[in-house]
Amino acid sequence: MTAQPLNIIFMGTPDFAVPALEKIINSNHHVIAVFSQPPRPSGRGQKLTKSPVHLCAEACDIPVFTPENFKKDNDAARSHFKSLNADIAVVAAYGLILPQVILEAPKYGCLNIHGSLLPRWRGAAPIQRAIEAGDTETGITIMQMERGLDTGPMISKKKCPITKDTTAQSLHDALSQIGAEMIVETLDILARDGVLKAEKQDDALSTYASMLSKQDGEIDWSRPAVELDCQIRGLNPWPGTWIKTAEGKTLKILEAALTDQQSNKPAGTFLDKKGHIVCGNGTVLQLQSVKPENAKAMDFISAVNGGHINL
Repeated sequence: MTAQPLNIIFMGTPDFAVPALEKIINSNHHVIAVFSQPPRPSGRGQKLTKSPVHLCAEACDIPVFTPENFKKDNDAARSHFKSLNADIAVVAAYGLILPQVILEAPKYGCLNIHGSLLPRWRGAAPIQRAIEAGDTETGITIMQMERGLDTGPMISKKKCPITKDTTAQSLHDALSQIGAEMIVETLDILARDGVLKAEKQDDALSTYASMLSKQDGEIDWSRPAVELDCQIRGLNPWPGTWIKTAEGKTLKILEAALTDQQSNKPAGTFLDKKGHIVCGNGTVLQLQSVKPENAKAMDFISAVNGGHINL
């Protein structure tokens, strides 16, 4: 059958979603509207700031809509969404709950670009939780959305390695590009065939990637160095990892490295000015880059020499 371009609603908010929007705009399909979260206060001046997806769509002269929600009492938002008569909606890190009436409104429903190999890491923070857990690979899943949290049938998956140097930022950037490629491939198949093959998720294999908070970043030196290394990389750049110094000040840990060293000294003991610190089971981690409270980022030795850390 001849492939007809699809009329698409794109729903996304942060940087992660921008490559997918750009890729769809540059495809044979038509983005008829973009939905993004409303402008939020940002920066020191708390100025209302449009989302990255909002700005991208505006730059491409695509209509942007920013409803606060799609709840029952927001009939205007629901009615407007339906009136667009889209063939399909593509959702990427939108950040709002979509009720069944929205999921069913487009002809082919809603597709989601999810940052993990489902059913592992359903939820809000799959990229960070995969690194934190020490996973050696993750990926992107394109799925048909349903009311459950990331429980819908899977249309396609693509793997991405997690190495000893992978941070949440680097993985975020890699996965956003993979997702962009995959969603256009999926839309092309749908336009050609009029249907998408999907595989049901095995709920027994599911894990949950809970939302991040600043408290997730607190370092506990009683944990083994390998776990702390994963925590530091997995929460970089946000919320970041940190400790409280003896003076009660916050010291952010930006970069660290695993070592082969062992020590019988108590966990939390610094061994030298180079940032070697004892962790759980006698393992040793080397802190390389830190950010003292009210100071710029610097290497560990500079922080010691500058009086920010008392060994």
